[in-house]
Amino acid sequence: PAGAGRGCAMNPRVMGLVALSAVCVAAAPFVGGSLEGAQGEYILQQLRIPRVLMAVLVGGTMGLVGACYQTIFANPLAAPSTVGTTAGATVGAMAAVVLGTPAWLEDFGFPVMAASAFVGALVVSFVISLIATSGRARVNDVLLAGIAMTLAAGAISPGPQYTAEERQLQAAVLWSLGHLSQVGYRGVLMLLPFVVLCGAVLLLQARALNSLLGGEDRAHSQGVDVPRLRALVLGVGALAVAGCVAWCGPIAFVGLIVPHFMRLFVGADRRRLLPLSFIAGAGFLAACDTVARLALPDRELPVGVLTAGLGAPLLVWLIASQRKS
Repeated sequence: PAGAGRGCAMNPRVMGLVALSAVCVAAAPFVGGSLEGAQGEYILQQLRIPRVLMAVLVGGTMGLVGACYQTIFANPLAAPSTVGTTAGATVGAMAAVVLGTPAWLEDFGFPVMAASAFVGALVVSFVISLIATSGRARVNDVLLAGIAMTLAAGAISPGPQYTAEERQLQAAVLWSLGHLSQVGYRGVLMLLPFVVLCGAVLLLQARALNSLLGGEDRAHSQGVDVPRLRALVLGVGALAVAGCVAWCGPIAFVGLIVPHFMRLFVGADRRRLLPLSFIAGAGFLAACDTVARLALPDRELPVGVLTAGLGAPLLVWLIASQRKS
């Protein structure tokens, strides 16, 4: 309703969050070493700006998908990194990195890595969805199944690396840490259609996801096809996560951290939570990437390592909070 939209827009906390995210994104390219002269202009235009744009796309997507997953699984611990979607995409993309792309597919410009990541993410998402909709699974069973899939994916990933050549292995290891550097404008333009399409589809489900907050029976009474909604959100979310993982590697826990804190600020209404999770995710990852870029004097810390370091303690705290409640 129009009133709800105006309330969201006029809420000082919401405006503050949007402004903070905007500042993080706008300031990120200019933080760091000197940008004077032709070399500084090259660093700004060709290196920093595209990686900030990539941070906006990846962070926003992870935040939005995380908020949707937490709704359809009825579990605040659900996120692409905890229900196994990121791990599945990682296995698929890792196989593509190590095995390489056939020449005839390169000639057509077919995104083999994104396709492989999508297949891996979709397989894991399908398995988790079967468990979540079985009718016998408890709330924590979904999380445990996701952790099991993540561990299985972690055990499988070294397999393709073992058969790889040294150059392929080095590229695979660097990619597996999660980074936004050296992506360039080509990566931004390739990922943009994924984000726009998937983001629009997920945002359009906000009203149906709101109905699901009251339980499946209430959602059914309001005309929501719950199995179709779950399948749609899982499929679209897997596609979005696959695109992000294919270009940047696994950047974990953004989809867990951002929606959780957004609920504390704006409440459970998905018409507010979904778009604000995208905005906050974009600002959060841009800020994390800036910190990772400046953390070490002689080299860069992969941003995936930083987000994992922030997200793992939060995950432990959330699990402990649920056990107390």
